[in-house]
Amino acid sequence: MERTSTGTGSGTDHRAMTTFSAADEEKRRGVRRMKLTASGLLLFVAVVYVLAKWASHAGAGSWAGYVAAAAEAGMVGAMADWFAVTALFRHPLGLPIPHTAIIPKKKDQLGISLGEFVGENFLSEDVVRERLRAVGIGSRLGLWLADPAHADRVTAELAAALRGALTVLRDSDVQAVVGEAITRRADVKEIGPGLGKMLERIVGDGGHRRIVDLVVTRAHDWLVLHDEQVMVAVQGGAPGWTPRFVDKKVGERVYRELLRFVTEMRDMPSHPARGALDRFLHDFASDLQSDTDTRARIERLKGEVLGRGEVQDLIASAWTAVRSMIVSAAEDERSELRLRVRASLLSLGSRMAAEPKLQAKIDGWVEGAAVYVVTTYRTEITSLITDTVAGWDAEHTTKKIEANIGRDLQFIRINGTVVGSLAGLLIYTVSRALGA
Repeated sequence: MERTSTGTGSGTDHRAMTTFSAADEEKRRGVRRMKLTASGLLLFVAVVYVLAKWASHAGAGSWAGYVAAAAEAGMVGAMADWFAVTALFRHPLGLPIPHTAIIPKKKDQLGISLGEFVGENFLSEDVVRERLRAVGIGSRLGLWLADPAHADRVTAELAAALRGALTVLRDSDVQAVVGEAITRRADVKEIGPGLGKMLERIVGDGGHRRIVDLVVTRAHDWLVLHDEQVMVAVQGGAPGWTPRFVDKKVGERVYRELLRFVTEMRDMPSHPARGALDRFLHDFASDLQSDTDTRARIERLKGEVLGRGEVQDLIASAWTAVRSMIVSAAEDERSELRLRVRASLLSLGSRMAAEPKLQAKIDGWVEGAAVYVVTTYRTEITSLITDTVAGWDAEHTTKKIEANIGRDLQFIRINGTVVGSLAGLLIYTVSRALGA
């Protein structure tokens, strides 16, 4: 077996053309057997020619002339075809005859011609569109996806790809990207007018009243539970020169008034304080949309909030939670995510198999994508062929090609011997008939 070492960067294709596999060796042995057969046939007709000429001189009769003519022409045909077949791969008899050893000499030119042939006949827009249209990818893909087993397989592959992608991604990188995207988006877009419109709709629909109800109810309950603390706090704020019993009376009075106010506000939907709050929120919503100073303050507040480490930590923790949730859902065959994806694939497959318009749309997308690839990267694709062939070793390439097609080429020698013999016999016969 002939082998040569390959360079570290030569690649699989280069190794394939500089080494011989077991199959290649078997083919080479088949070529050698056919060479022996063709050469044996040439030797046979040569022996026949010698014997026929001897018989003719010995007076064996006219038949010897016919045999000699056939054998002579057979030798000429065999040697001519031997020269032609040998000239493809090497110099016949080692002589540097012009236009021989064609494959090793023209290897690079053949690679260029092959690349041009592929580019013109396989990578043209018309050919690609015609072939893809004949395949009917939309219909076939729809029928394939409509099979539950295939939908399960695609779902599993998508889940594996999703898990792999999320595993490869580093949390710190994703968190940085998400944080930057949110911050940049927030910096570019002013939030005051949007908040104002939202608040205006909420106040107009009375949606804020539930929050007010909750706040005053909790405030009432808190005051009931912490009466002593409230009164002590009021007394503590009194001047030092007032008598303590006066401070106590004032504290109790303030507490009762505060509790009464909160209780009335809780129990009376039409309480003046509620109306005042409604007007305040309405005015604030208007200022958020139209007042320059208010909008500027909101923007400054937004920047301060986004710049806090707690907010960035919240973004980071949110991504971690989302990633964990998605990975768990992708691993669980019965998760809602995978079930929905499977159902969507089955539905899409059924629609693609039944709706010609959707099939045409899918076919158009595939054709457009394929045409874009072949027209944009045709030079790169064909150069892959030419560069690969140019990188092959001429000697090993010649042996490789000969191993694969040499056996059939030896039949040319055999056919040349047979056809030459028949042609020689015919010419001799015609010549004898015409009295030549």
